[in-house]
Amino acid sequence: MSAGFEWRESDWMAYADQQMSGSKVTSIIIVALIHVLIGYLLISGLAISAVKEVVERVTTVDIEEPPPPEEPDEPPPEQPQEVAPPPPVAPPPPINIAPAPPPIQTQPTIPPPAPPALVIPPPAPVAPPAPPPPPSQARGASTRGERRWAARIQENYPSRALREEIEGTVGVAVTVTPEGRATGCRVTASSGSSILDDAACKGMERYARFNPALNDAGNPTTGSYATRITYRLN
Repeated sequence: MSAGFEWRESDWMAYADQQMSGSKVTSIIIVALIHVLIGYLLISGLAISAVKEVVERVTTVDIEEPPPPEEPDEPPPEQPQEVAPPPPVAPPPPINIAPAPPPIQTQPTIPPPAPPALVIPPPAPVAPPAPPPPPSQARGASTRGERRWAARIQENYPSRALREEIEGTVGVAVTVTPEGRATGCRVTASSGSSILDDAACKGMERYARFNPALNDAGNPTTGSYATRITYRLN
């Protein structure tokens, strides 16, 4: 019995502790709410007092109104002016009105327009004739010191023709260079002896001298020359 009574007493104490802890939490919450309410009332009171001060300052501003404008002085009454009588008006002269306007002559048909004038341009000026070309300075090649070099050709009488007493006349033609020398000799008429023919061409290319041919502008150019060489024993 005693054991059962102690268990119930302890149980009752635990229950009492729980009730006390719950009342403490409730008391703490109530106190916190009271503090929040007091803070809110303080803040609201301060804000309301600040707003009242601002409103009082705004409402107590003195506004000076500008003075009313001065009324202008009334002008003096106008004096009546004397009106002069109107001048006499002469009646206008009578106007002659023609009974009817003069008749207007109308032309039933319109003549065709005149043809445009034909303008003939003046003839173009005749171009002056071209100046005549300058005279040509062209010329053929000519010998220079012919007697001297012809004598040297004959002096070189071929020795074989001398021994065989061969005589004859050889016709030759050469090309004259711009420097006046003979080249490209060829036999145009044979003497009947190849010895004399060969000697004549060799002599012309070695000894003959010429004045070179000229073109139209007078500049030296290539020309040609033909002659006959006679070989005769004394």
